[in-house]
Parts: sequence; C-alpha cells; structure tokens
Amino acid sequence: MKLVLVSTLAVAALLTGCSIPTAPKAVSSLDMPVTRSSAASVASGRTVSLGILYSPSTQANRDYLRNYQANAGTGFGQSLLDQPIHDAYVKTSNPDFAVDGVKASLQRQFGSVTVYPDMQSLRAARPDVVAIVDTHSQLMTSRSSDIKVDVSADFYDARLNYIGTAKGSDAKELTPVWADFNRSEEIVADINQQQDVQVRALQKFDQSLSNLLTRPTTNVSILDNKQAPKLY
Repeated sequence: MKLVLVSTLAVAALLTGCSIPTAPKAVSSLDMPVTRSSAASVASGRTVSLGILYSPSTQANRDYLRNYQANAGTGFGQSLLDQPIHDAYVKTSNPDFAVDGVKASLQRQFGSVTVYPDMQSLRAARPDVVAIVDTHSQLMTSRSSDIKVDVSADFYDARLNYIGTAKGSDAKELTPVWADFNRSEEIVADINQQQDVQVRALQKFDQSLSNLLTRPTTNVSILDNKQAPKLY
C-alpha cells in the first residue's frame, strides 16, 4: 500500500484557503406557546400516522453540509491532497444522513410517516402525531477538529400540544488533521470519524425514542414538566 505524507503547511494552507463553512449556530425553531398534552405517552403503532416538520435549524444545517461538500470537491480535494482525503470529506458530510436516520427510526415505530413542507400543510393533513425534527452538526474546519452531532424530535398530539422529546448526541475531539506530518491513511481515518459520531448520535436517538414510546412521558421527557416547548 502506498503511504503518502502530507506536510503541515500544505494541508493548513489548502484548508484555510478553501474557507470550509463553519457550522451554523443552533437556533430555536419554536416561537408560539403551546400547552402540554394530557396524553400519558406518545401514541405509536401501525395504525398511527406521524407528520414531520424539519426545524429552521435543520434546514440551515443541511445547507451548511451542502456547502461543506462543495468546498471539499473544488479546493483541497482536487489539489495537493489525495483523492481518498477528498472522498472522505464528501462521504462524511452527507446533508441527508441525519434526517434520513431519524426518519428511519420513526418509520419503525409508526404506521405512516410523512414529511410536510410547512405547518399549514401539516395542519391540513391532520396526522395523529406531529414531530418537529431538529439536527445540528459541527464537522472539521481549518481551525478545529472537534466534531459534534445533535438530533432530536419534539412530539405533539393531534391538537399540537406537547407530549415529549427523544434525542441523541455524540461528540469527538481529535488532533487537527493538519498537525505534524500525517500519512494520507491516518488523515482519512480521522475524517471518517465524522460519520462515526453521526452514527452514534442516531443510535442514541433511536434508544431515546424507544424509551419515550414505552414509558410515561413524565419519566423520559428531557424538558421541565412546568413548561412545554413552543411550536411554530
């Protein structure tokens, strides 16, 4: 196997020059007060329909990941660095990875799962349960190799009263990929950990969802019982 050494200065210059997008700050997606549902648990099963809305933070995060991929394909990915490094950046920044993972978890628990473009469309469809899905990713940049992924779903009943929340998070702190003289294979292995973090966050979300659907919401909600989150 060919081992390629990548110099510190070359990688740093390329990463900085490409201006890899930084992750957007997580923002509140909810701005109208709602009340807590009287339901003791989130209804689920084959006969239950679920309507999904993606939060503004999720939409912003998907745009960030699209830009991240675009930079990986036009700068350091096609210059002095190896093709495998470019491919690793692209592979680990799939804009749909988190939302598809959350949706797959929900499809295992509900009879039908439909994503709606806005609240008006969702209200008109009148699903049995509503979920506001929020995702946020922080990937490697020219200044940091800290990785963090958060995913969550706030659940509401048919009247849009809050029931409970499922969530999953994971993080990893790495040595900057441009530090010292690293082999191409070592850099690719570090970059691939971006996807490992995403997978672990989704696994934790799936477990949190299972807990939410099998226990009273007062025991598993991540939010204070005194105040429900706000809806669109």
